[in-house]
Amino acid sequence: MTARPKVRPGKRTNDPEGLRKRVLDVAEASFQARGYHASSLGDLMAAAGVTGGALHHHFPTKKALALAVIEERVAAAVEETWIAPVRAAGSAREAVRGVFEAVATELEQQGFVRGCPLNNLAHELSLADPDFRTALASIFSVWRQAIADKIRDDQQAGREQGTDPQRFAALSVATYSGAMSMAKTTQDAGVLRDCVRALDERGPCNTAAVRQVCHSPD
Repeated sequence: MTARPKVRPGKRTNDPEGLRKRVLDVAEASFQARGYHASSLGDLMAAAGVTGGALHHHFPTKKALALAVIEERVAAAVEETWIAPVRAAGSAREAVRGVFEAVATELEQQGFVRGCPLNNLAHELSLADPDFRTALASIFSVWRQAIADKIRDDQQAGREQGTDPQRFAALSVATYSGAMSMAKTTQDAGVLRDCVRALDERGPCNTAAVRQVCHSPD
């Protein structure tokens, strides 16, 4: 049997990217479950199993850590849940219905609702700091633009000729955001199912009041 090399006491494997990922994992989960303000750096360090020096090497401040969570994790969640499915769908309305259905199913299987990651931090941080507000607003903007661009694709294909792309996108994002807030409060994904049924029955712009929001003025 070959003798193993001796490991010097206190020597650690150098894995800065792994450490950074671990801190982001812990911070993301804590910010969503408890909120940014209720998550102390001490608690985050303990949960991630890192020292203060190691944490501050990657994230000099708690604000820097939160911005990284927003820009890397929350933006990625919106990309995966909304933007990629919208771009891949056959039409904008099909995409919106599909996302509502997929999220409702996932929440029902999961058995609890933590809400939309973007909404959760937007509610807490938008008025706390302009840098937070800018980072969060940027994600909302990209989300809306993806839906608006899909409407424009539909229009090039001869559909949605009377629909205002930006208004439809705003309505879709606002409906989802409100539904997720309600689902989180009631711990019931039923409101998302209600939205899916409404979209299936009428489409989001078929009532007179909503038509005025979604459609371009004559």
